[in-house]
Amino acid sequence: MAHETGPVVIAGAGQAGGWVALTVRQHQPDRPVILIGEEDHPPYERPPLSKDVLAGKAAPESTYIKPRDHYAEAGIDLRLGVRVETLDRDAATVTLSTGESLPYGTLVLATGMRPRALPVPGGDHPAVRSLRAMADLDAIRAALVPGRHVVAVGAGFIGLEVAAIAASSGCAVTVLEAAPHALGRVVAPEVANAIAARHEARGVAFRYGTQVAEIADRDGRPELRLVGGETILADLVICGIGGVPNDDLARAAGLSCEGGICVNASGRTSDPNIYAVGDVSRQHNLALGRSIRLESWQNAQNQGIAVGREIAGVPEPYTDLPWFWTDQYEDNFQIIGAPERWDRVLWRGSPADDKFTALYLSGDRIVAGNTLNNARDIRPIKQMILDRTPVDPRLLADTETSLVKIQKLQAAL
Repeated sequence: MAHETGPVVIAGAGQAGGWVALTVRQHQPDRPVILIGEEDHPPYERPPLSKDVLAGKAAPESTYIKPRDHYAEAGIDLRLGVRVETLDRDAATVTLSTGESLPYGTLVLATGMRPRALPVPGGDHPAVRSLRAMADLDAIRAALVPGRHVVAVGAGFIGLEVAAIAASSGCAVTVLEAAPHALGRVVAPEVANAIAARHEARGVAFRYGTQVAEIADRDGRPELRLVGGETILADLVICGIGGVPNDDLARAAGLSCEGGICVNASGRTSDPNIYAVGDVSRQHNLALGRSIRLESWQNAQNQGIAVGREIAGVPEPYTDLPWFWTDQYEDNFQIIGAPERWDRVLWRGSPADDKFTALYLSGDRIVAGNTLNNARDIRPIKQMILDRTPVDPRLLADTETSLVKIQKLQAAL
């Protein structure tokens, strides 16, 4: 069929789209592959932007998946500074912002997400910034001057990572969060409190249950008025309140969307010739047994590789368990799993320690885990979750026995 040999057109040259292109090329050396991206950079990894790149410890180019020249050398037609404007499924073509019409045999929508804007009057103040792309870095970095006040709206990964760099740069930092605790969508309250305490020890102030009503300008600086009337004067406001999937193109073309582009376990949309991948896709996760849209480095890479293999005719089931990580100060915090519920959290170590593991239990099974500066525990936790291994809580609480050993002992029962 034409879609099996015709050009692979990839709308979106982020990490997910880049891995689709590289994987198709690996398995189909002669098939035309066209990779289209709005930014002027080749595919890159976004997590370092709010970590080492923002801190000035790494060059932006260090985030590139492959050097810019690699794509031409591999026979991938990389088109930067261009976007797909329209999709005609009947004609199997896309129209670019340049006006050019491109036919496709297989189309991949890797259009990603955009930061959610602060939905209040004055939310577009020039000192209110989001951090998603390379182009966002300069303005944020320029504001991280000792003595200035940085306000992070949202205590998720982006808000906390920027807060850590701002505090380390000598800024006064306030984090505003509408929920009762930080990291509200991904971790248990007691774990979130342990992470927040590490920020507080460095002078960061947290305000929970707090919402911004509006932002005014005071001599070029943003003044936040909170619900209740209190005002906070800032020099920089970082908006980290989640993302919106860029599924407009798919919706306009009549593809099934529900908080992202709906795809099956192979990454295929409701149109058999079109796939969606990365932050924009809502996929049935085989490990979790439910559909989920993931904004993560791991998903962008591994789902991209899986979809590339599927398109190239060498499929391999995508069965990854969600995994997230963040670096804040000298700390590395990791999350494995995405449970909807759990009965209790079992600690290996103390919340006040510089190193701990927190295990989420549902009955006699682990459904998720968090580690602080203890990354070696992630692999055995992942295996026990995937195997649905019954565990003995008394054994788990014994920190003298490694989780690797516990995983092997429990698996043998």
